[in-house]
Amino acid sequence: MAKQQTSGFEAYLKPTSSTHDQVAKVLGAEILAGTYPPGTKLPSEQEIIERFGISRTVLREVFKTLTAKGMIVSKTRVGTSVREQHYWNFFDAEVLAWRVSLGMDSDFRRGIAEARVAVESRAAELAAHRASAEDIALLREAVAGMRAAVGSRQKFAEADLAFHQAVGAASGNFLLNAFSTVTEVALVASFLMLPLEEDDMHEETVLRHERVVDAIEAGAAELNLAGLFAQTAVDEKLLRARGCRTGPYSAAGRPRTAARDRWIDCPYIGPIVYMPPDTSRASMC
Repeated sequence: MAKQQTSGFEAYLKPTSSTHDQVAKVLGAEILAGTYPPGTKLPSEQEIIERFGISRTVLREVFKTLTAKGMIVSKTRVGTSVREQHYWNFFDAEVLAWRVSLGMDSDFRRGIAEARVAVESRAAELAAHRASAEDIALLREAVAGMRAAVGSRQKFAEADLAFHQAVGAASGNFLLNAFSTVTEVALVASFLMLPLEEDDMHEETVLRHERVVDAIEAGAAELNLAGLFAQTAVDEKLLRARGCRTGPYSAAGRPRTAARDRWIDCPYIGPIVYMPPDTSRASMC
């Protein structure tokens, strides 16, 4: 069983240290922001060296970093060009951190929300079949960390991240486990943008996570564990208290796909559609 990963929140909250990291972050963020659109060339090496006051050796290491992340390609006698966006590795923690530094616009929030909906319920279902006693112990430990994190949103978000990493590890699927970088950026957004919860809301959130662990431990995939995950995330009273809007999907000006469909629109995850528990398709927490 894979060990829990350590939190990477520092990548979002602390300034970069080395010259290499600083230059890579600036150029990477500029590519993400469209300063250098796909298909265009970056400034010449000499121009970048003069701009940042760095050596050619440092610049080439920066280019290696951006190349490894799928963002640029260098060719002899042609120069360095920005690759098409579908090559960019958005599962890379640094790329996500650079993207967060540009702001959490609605398209970015929606992309994170939709990806989590697609992946996290399936990870929990697999965990219900495959989780070991050690996996369950890690999940319980994460929930305990969430319960103890009263008055500290960062500690709560770190414990929440540990919970999702433990679910991914318990799924036994290395690709689903790697998805934790996307979960991490969603939780970072929550940490940065939301006020501290009231005590009753804090405990309610912890209890919903606890029910997910109970279902996984019981091997309850066939008992709609995905619905429990949705309950963990989609609590309309809690969401409205956090400044979100909720209502029937038809109220959003779109045709309803099912009689029970609802919609939510939050400043930190963007608009998504879900079905209330027992037939829910969402899995956001």
